[in-house]
Amino acid sequence: MWKVITAIALVWLWLRLWQLVMVVLVAIIIAVGLAPATRWLERRRWPRWAAAAVVTLVVFGAFVGFFALTWASLSDQARDVGGRIGELEQDVAKRVPKPLIELFGQAGGKPGASMIAPYAARLGREVVSGIVVFVLAFILVLYLLVEAELTYAWVRHFVPEKHRARFDQTAREAREVAFGFVVGNIITSIFAAAYTFTVLTALRVPAALLLSLLAFVCDFIPVVGFVVAVTPAILMAATVSGTLALAMIPVYLFYHFVENYFIAPRVYGARLELSKVAVLLAFAVGAELAGVIGALLALPLAAVFPTIERLWLRQARISQETSADE
Repeated sequence: MWKVITAIALVWLWLRLWQLVMVVLVAIIIAVGLAPATRWLERRRWPRWAAAAVVTLVVFGAFVGFFALTWASLSDQARDVGGRIGELEQDVAKRVPKPLIELFGQAGGKPGASMIAPYAARLGREVVSGIVVFVLAFILVLYLLVEAELTYAWVRHFVPEKHRARFDQTAREAREVAFGFVVGNIITSIFAAAYTFTVLTALRVPAALLLSLLAFVCDFIPVVGFVVAVTPAILMAATVSGTLALAMIPVYLFYHFVENYFIAPRVYGARLELSKVAVLLAFAVGAELAGVIGALLALPLAAVFPTIERLWLRQARISQETSADE
């Protein structure tokens, strides 16, 4: 009975607090990724608060500085994208047979309405939500870096003494996974953005800077993220020519193959040993539960699960079997 009540209470708490949980998880993962830089400054006799503040401000300032320098180009390209997509839809509508247009109207769409606009609006809301979570997380990151040891000691205090050794080992392995996720994703995403910008600029695809920024963001979702980014590239290339639109598929798939089988194994090492099927399942579950942020967090959480299974679930099962034999 109590297990059912507890499960219901946890579901209710998740529905009420999932956004806050997402912010905290994002902050913890970012803080773990920035902790080595903070410790490096501490070893050079910087106070912890000053080291944490400098590291946080440098990283946050890099993102703000990038958008400050490129905002004019990004906004111009965004307007250009809107205009080109509208023209492309009108051109497609002229070529599509009338029965299909009527079928679209029966399915809930209005004749003459944009088919892409609802998806673009939803994507825009998800991106805005992600930016808000990112900003709030960075505020929390500063406090986590300053009070990392005190926070960990406070959480550890609630763990029964007989389980604290396993808790410490779990925390160490989870820290390695989070660090590998942050550093590895930043490196691979930079490679993805640089490759996309260079190739799309050379091929004269419109909005190359905006598409490369999208590739940078999408690449944080391993295996499927960079593939998702190809759709906007195909649409923009289609406004130039059909041949260029088709060329986007091998262009993106080539880098997708190189990253997954050459770059990522060297960047991540053994920190994120997950099969592609496990990554896809984690992505689907995370996206369903918490949208884009959930999809981003799915991989490190899934990568930590083998540690939890080995240190906690397996030992609990062995203890139960031993008790049953006795």
